[in-house]
Amino acid sequence: MRGEPAKEPVVLGIETSCDETAAAVVAGDRRILSSIVLSQLEDHKAYGGVVPEIAARAHIEHLDGLVERALAEAGVDFTDLSGIAATAGPGLIGGVLVGLVTGKAMAAAAGLPFIAVNHLEGHALSARLSHGIEFPFLLLLVTGGHCQLIAAEGLGRYERLGTTIDDAIGEAFDKTARMLGMGYPGGPEIERAARRGNPKRYALPRPMRGRDGCDFSFSGLKTAVRRITDAGPLSAQDVADVAASFQAAVGDVVADRTRNAMANFSVKFGRGHPLVVAGGVAANIALRTRLDAGATRAGFTLVAPPKELCTDNAAMIAWAGVERLRAGLTDGLDAPGRARWPLAELRSA
Repeated sequence: MRGEPAKEPVVLGIETSCDETAAAVVAGDRRILSSIVLSQLEDHKAYGGVVPEIAARAHIEHLDGLVERALAEAGVDFTDLSGIAATAGPGLIGGVLVGLVTGKAMAAAAGLPFIAVNHLEGHALSARLSHGIEFPFLLLLVTGGHCQLIAAEGLGRYERLGTTIDDAIGEAFDKTARMLGMGYPGGPEIERAARRGNPKRYALPRPMRGRDGCDFSFSGLKTAVRRITDAGPLSAQDVADVAASFQAAVGDVVADRTRNAMANFSVKFGRGHPLVVAGGVAANIALRTRLDAGATRAGFTLVAPPKELCTDNAAMIAWAGVERLRAGLTDGLDAPGRARWPLAELRSA
């Protein structure tokens, strides 16, 4: 690519909102030219969750090197780039600021447009990168900190149909895994154990199922697991059965809430649109299977990005940068970092 004019925009993306340090280069024709993710899992495992200070320090230590690697693997330098995108929130503010300041500095030094990307919009647009889907679509966003059903009407135009009233789904997985003596992160641990378990062994509650609306609740389910673990020591098979029962309950709740959202979405946009499931929890195969069946019955098509685009990554940030750059939605170097940044507050195309 070096020395040749780019036919499509090429954007460098930076992601530091939590405990993955990531850099990627993505072209406007949906080619991921490079995508590098440095996990901090071992740094946080002993604490059973992410320690913000440790995460921010690791971002500082590794980000510059990851950007160099991403550019080298993509075969580009700054003169080949059309813009630089960095996550500006929501997330752990210390980590967000590391990536945001780095992206701004590089954009200023290279004389390139800067795009401050909402991390949630990165997840929302990931299926447009992987599958090239069109707006509008219904989005189920399931991460460690978020659980939302969203009508994605266009770039920057998102209507929230439902959200969790207590725990996010990823948080519920992590806390349940901790109660069962499993490692961190809990989602993959629960999924592995559930394959050996009986999902009908424990009669766990299905909070909110059958109610109107699209909101979620997982705290009661988590409390029910706590009662089981407090009742006495569990055998390996008991643990597997609890994991399977918990995963089945989550699947029932998510399927029910999503069914209501598909009905609401269809009133406004009709049938035949994609149901996108995105975010780290979207990597759960059992959950995808439940959603696929429900989507088919409701006249939707389930679209799930590949696993590497579900967990935190910079390719989705770079792609959001591509889309916003095309729409003329760039940002000044005074763009703030935000710990909280709802999708509804975004600028639209």
